[in-house]
Amino acid sequence: MTLRHMKIFVAVYQQKSITLASNSLHLAQPSVSLAIKELEEYYHIRLFDRLSRRIYPTENGHRFYEYALHIVSLFSEMENGISAWDANAPLHIGSSITLGTCLLPSLVKTYQEQHPEIKIYVTIKNTGTIEQAVVDNQLDFALVEGAVTHPEIVSEIFSADTLCMVAAPGHPLAANRTVTLADAASCPLLLREPGSAGREIVESLFLSGGIQITPAWESVSTLALIRAAQNGLGIAILPELLVRDALKSGDLVSLPLPPDILTRSLYLIRHRNKYLSSSAEEFLNLCRMWKF
Repeated sequence: MTLRHMKIFVAVYQQKSITLASNSLHLAQPSVSLAIKELEEYYHIRLFDRLSRRIYPTENGHRFYEYALHIVSLFSEMENGISAWDANAPLHIGSSITLGTCLLPSLVKTYQEQHPEIKIYVTIKNTGTIEQAVVDNQLDFALVEGAVTHPEIVSEIFSADTLCMVAAPGHPLAANRTVTLADAASCPLLLREPGSAGREIVESLFLSGGIQITPAWESVSTLALIRAAQNGLGIAILPELLVRDALKSGDLVSLPLPPDILTRSLYLIRHRNKYLSSSAEEFLNLCRMWKF
């Protein structure tokens, strides 16, 4: 099988249409259909189901796509590198929302002071979205909270942080010497959205204590949750990095949970087959040495 077959398959998979793939590749539809048929016959597998004049990837098609995408992407990276070996390739960095708010700006500033010629493009979304972007080869690497389990992703711990349970100074639990999970669950909870690493950790924590929770607020905006807590609308559970200023100013107080109950690791992640340039490796080393 040739690279041409792989490119055609990737286009058909992404467009989910022979016609649209043909248009994007500037090929005749019979040529595209023949390439898919040749792939299926060569590997003795069905890549697409044809139902009601539409096509749907099979389970084998989904698995084949992961390999084909990276074969095509790697070839594209090689061609781009050959034509611009003397240039500095841009970095495409992903980050979860917390790290994109508190850590990544300082890292990027420090790196660009050392390498002003390198362009850096940053994507900040929740951990689940960033993980998928790494799998789809849209990012060189990413910084996230919480462990990643996708088999195509390589991860390493580069630091750790602590989640804090915070409330307005006048909150009834603020006067307690200790606060249990049951105490917290009895109050309105202000949490990040499903899919974020922080939300998953909080839910796992309560479930380990046999407690199911229904948040009063769900938000992708940590600032919205902080403001809600400051106004006495409930208890927020957020990274200490994000609430540090509010705690110092006295706008929020930290509720006394048992020590280390909400400590979590921070991870650098990348696709296991992703080639990293020397400039990307240097950025990763900066992350590993960073103190915050």
